[in-house]
Amino acid sequence: FRGLEVVEQACASSILSMGESNENLAANTDTYSYRQPLGVCAGITPFNFPAMIPLWMFPLATALGNTYVMKPSEKDPSCSMRLAELAIEAGLP
Repeated sequence: FRGLEVVEQACASSILSMGESNENLAANTDTYSYRQPLGVCAGITPFNFPAMIPLWMFPLATALGNTYVMKPSEKDPSCSMRLAELAIEAGLP
C-alpha cells in the first residue's frame, strides 16, 4: 500500500512543481524560486522489493517532468515489466 500512496501523491503533485515568490521581503528586495525538472532520473529495482521501490521513485519523477530509466532486477523482472506495461497503457511516452 505504501507504493500506491506515493502514486496518489504524484497525482496531486502539481502544487509541488510550482515555484514561489516573496515580494517586499526587505527594502526593494523580492525573492523568486523556480522549480525545474532534473532531466533524467534512474532507479535500480532490488529483487526483494520488486514493486515498492520503483513505485517510490518513478511516479514522482515522471509527474514532475523528468525522464525515468528503470533497471529491473535480473532475478525478478516481471513486476517491473508489468509496471512498464501499465505506464504505457496510462499514456506515458
